[in-house]
Amino acid sequence: MSTEVLAIVLSAIGVALTITTGLFAAGAWMVRRIDDRIDAVDEKLSTRIDAVDEKLSSRIDAVAADVTDLKISVARLEGPPRHLLTTGRG
Repeated sequence: MSTEVLAIVLSAIGVALTITTGLFAAGAWMVRRIDDRIDAVDEKLSTRIDAVDEKLSSRIDAVAADVTDLKISVARLEGPPRHLLTTGRG
């Protein structure tokens, strides 16, 4: 094998390694950047979901208290249950 052919083969291998390394580095950079963005979105969504959960929990508690008050009010309006048979006949 002549020196010219050897130089061409070695430079082709060098170019292939350089391109492969560059593509690998670019891919790793993109993956890291995507992961950072996903983490930021995940944090933002977690904060919003927690806020909505607290808001809904307080609303549900308020509705439960209103329902309890409503039940008590209806029971007061209805009064004691009427009996069909009375024992007061003489």
